[in-house]
Amino acid sequence: MSSREKRVKRSLYRCFGKRIWDIIMLLVMCPIVVPLACLIASFVRWKLGSPVLFRQERPGLLGRPFIMFKFRTMRSSLDKNGKLCSDKERISSFGKKLRSTSLDELPEVINVIRGDMSLVGPRPLLMKYLPRYSKEQARRHEIRPGITGWAQVNGRNQIAWEEKFRLDVWYVDNVSLFLDLRILWMTIFKTVKRDGISKEGHFSSPEFMGATDSSAESHVTSE
Repeated sequence: MSSREKRVKRSLYRCFGKRIWDIIMLLVMCPIVVPLACLIASFVRWKLGSPVLFRQERPGLLGRPFIMFKFRTMRSSLDKNGKLCSDKERISSFGKKLRSTSLDELPEVINVIRGDMSLVGPRPLLMKYLPRYSKEQARRHEIRPGITGWAQVNGRNQIAWEEKFRLDVWYVDNVSLFLDLRILWMTIFKTVKRDGISKEGHFSSPEFMGATDSSAESHVTSE
């Protein structure tokens, strides 16, 4: 197959096949995902109270905002000044288990159904990061964000921002059905191993401060 034929095939998959594949996969997974999600929701309500879901605006395709859903992993604890306590203080042991198994991300299937996200793609980060990307890094938004992605199965939170974005852009340029299947399989393997959940020495990922400064030590509350 010529390079032009490969590009056409990737383009067709990106424009049409990827969305169809997402729906097919969701239909196949429904008998497992729905009961599991209901069970976890019950535990979240019991352990952390309401609301069960964490909602946050994230950038989607072409940077357009959407509301992403996850299971709550933190308490709504306030300090003496009425401000939210730090992530480390608010995270519960139950929440840590949800994160370590990535089960807190299960409600994102709602976003996939709605067309906000895909099963596989660059992870949707924070809206405030949009103006901080370089022109090349911003290309990660040329495709729908995903529940899992090439960067997630190649280091996740244990790699630097530049490397993470490089992997995201590589995925955008090389997306295919075979690659998506490979990433889904690797995701299952990584999740079972609980590999790459957090960066050594950090409870959560350091905040991305900009294309020329990705080593900042500040942290953000993003569940």
